[in-house]
Formats: sequence, C-alpha cells, structure tokens
Amino acid sequence: MLSGRTEVQVRPGAETDLDALTEIYNHYVRETAITFDTAVFTARERRPWLLSHPEDGPYRLMVATDADSQAVLGYATSSPYRPKSAYVTSVETSVYVAPDVGRRGIGTLLYAALFEALAGEDVHRAYAGVALPNEASQRLHSRFGFHHVGTYREVGRKFGRYWDVAWYEKDLG
Repeated sequence: MLSGRTEVQVRPGAETDLDALTEIYNHYVRETAITFDTAVFTARERRPWLLSHPEDGPYRLMVATDADSQAVLGYATSSPYRPKSAYVTSVETSVYVAPDVGRRGIGTLLYAALFEALAGEDVHRAYAGVALPNEASQRLHSRFGFHHVGTYREVGRKFGRYWDVAWYEKDLG
C-alpha cells in the first residue's frame, strides 16, 4: 500500500517492534491528551502489553512499517474492553501513528488490517474512546462504521486541565 511517498506494509506486531512501539506511545504520553497515561514507559514496562496481543484471537496488535527501511510507522490494537467475563466478546480499539507520518492514511491502513484480522473471531462489538478535541480520530472512527454513543465530560485530568472523552461503538457481529 502507498501512503504519501512511503510504501507501507501492515503485519502482526512482534517483540522486535517493542522499542519503536514504546517510543511512539511515549510521544503521546508526553505531548498529548490522546492517552491519559501521564508517565512514560520503558520498553521493559511495555513488554507485558505487547505480549497480551498474540497473532491470533480477539486481542491483536497490527504494526505499519516502511517497506524499505522497516521503520515502525504506527500500530493499532484490540484489547479487552473490561476485565469481567461477560465482556469477553467486546474489545477496545486504538491506533497510534508516529508523529512525523500523520495524515498520510497510515491509521486507515492499520484499522483496515485490524478489523480484517478480527473478522473471524468471536468478537461482537468494538469500542473506542477519543479524548476531545480530536477531529482526525473522530473522522477515522466514523469512516470505519463506529457510532458515537456518549461523551464522558471532564473524565480525565492531564496537563492541568480536564478532558472529555467521546465513546464510539462498532458492530462486529
């Protein structure tokens, strides 16, 4: 797939991606309210997260790489929605792209691959929380058939202010 001037490949995540994935995520921790984590992670601290996303099953990690350099450009995940057993057929999805490659369709490629991977799994619904404002993420989720189901007002505090989170739902059944 072509995105901008970069040929992009999407594949399941691997342990060799851990440093790059941690670096991408830490950018969002430090610089944005897109995630409500407030302290950066080491790769070692993020390893259990990576290992909780195998190549099969409902909890996936898809990674976009530059076809030439193999540099990691971003990733998308499906993770447990809530820990209680009745939620097992629901997942929470997210997508993060490297800050220097935004607005080139990489998030779209990642979500397309993620939902294709989930098509054969016993997953009924996908949910996504979007810290507001974030028009790009809202458009991405709408493009993939997510519908806004509600907004939690001032649910998280980061950078000395409160943030709203809009919640989206997608039928996968």
